[in-house]
Amino acid sequence: MVVPQLKELRRAYGFDEVAIAPGAFTVNPELTSTDFSIDGMTLSTPILAAAMDAIVSPAFAGEMARQGGMAVMNLEGVQTRYDDPDDVLSQVVTTPQEEVTSLLQKLYTAPIRDTLIAERVEETKKNGAMCAVSVTPANTKRLAPIAAEAGADMIVVQSTVTTARHVSTSQRGLRFPELLEMVDVPVLVGNCVSYEVALELMETGIHGVLVGVGPGAACTTREVTGVGVPQVTATLDCAAAKEEYFRRTGRYVPIITDGGIRTGGDLCKAFACGADAVMLGTPLAQAEEAPGKGYNWGMANPHPDLPRGTRVNVGVKGTLKQLLFGPTSLTDGTQNLIGALRICMGMVGATNIREMHNAEIIVAPAIKTEGKHYQLGFE
Repeated sequence: MVVPQLKELRRAYGFDEVAIAPGAFTVNPELTSTDFSIDGMTLSTPILAAAMDAIVSPAFAGEMARQGGMAVMNLEGVQTRYDDPDDVLSQVVTTPQEEVTSLLQKLYTAPIRDTLIAERVEETKKNGAMCAVSVTPANTKRLAPIAAEAGADMIVVQSTVTTARHVSTSQRGLRFPELLEMVDVPVLVGNCVSYEVALELMETGIHGVLVGVGPGAACTTREVTGVGVPQVTATLDCAAAKEEYFRRTGRYVPIITDGGIRTGGDLCKAFACGADAVMLGTPLAQAEEAPGKGYNWGMANPHPDLPRGTRVNVGVKGTLKQLLFGPTSLTDGTQNLIGALRICMGMVGATNIREMHNAEIIVAPAIKTEGKHYQLGFE
């Protein structure tokens, strides 16, 4: 009798399926430190604004810096294609939903202009911010040196799925050790979701890894391609790679959980799972200062053949400072995210982010319904 080879399915978890267990001792929230460091740069707010056109402009980057974080500007978006990106963004915001993807596909066919790359980097710096920029692997070798020469402080190489080994028709594709020789600034790479890939990326010498495939509010990758891993499992796996790489080499390569974070609870769970920082998109699109005016759309939305994103109306909920630090009268955890993080750190006895990684995570499948009868609108 032939025994069939059955494919086993591994259970993976998202933010709604787990909870953080209280610690054996507690700490006053004001005694906690949320500092995040990468290659000598330290942010007091461990949040990067996602490289989405509806979120990051040079002006928004300046405001993000004033709040202690960092914004990542999309070097392949409207900021580097148009002299007046605000006018283009207004077109996107006012177009009917059924027509907006076609408009985006048209708008993003305009050429990326080297002069605008330099101008936007300089404009960001004049607003008092460190300048981080995002590029896709296909355009990295051309655009990253231009941005670095103009004064960019960090290069983020980002695609839906990134690996250290990629098969293509190019005679010589992007190789991260060579990129590190081309630009004398920290290089973050993403996105990935597995132990093996995260470890291989770290071994190339890069400075940080972005974690997350498919969880973003404006991303439709899982719907279109079926590919993705829930963020709790993805973060845990990549954090394990980080610790193994640190054990082998003594070099600490931080991981940044990117996507799927909506509330303070989600943010805290990301850190408890091993994230050193988080990248936020849609939550920051709700800021008054965001150029999308309450809308957001996926980075792969304008793809000419297979768009993997959608424009979402998230509304304008408050100032960036209010979203990150309060004060707020909302009880749903969508504002004062750093306040929530500090209180959670106090509850688990963590004085810094590295200690937060030691918090116990438990499976809690009833987290949305346990004792929440009236909150969910039942009579």
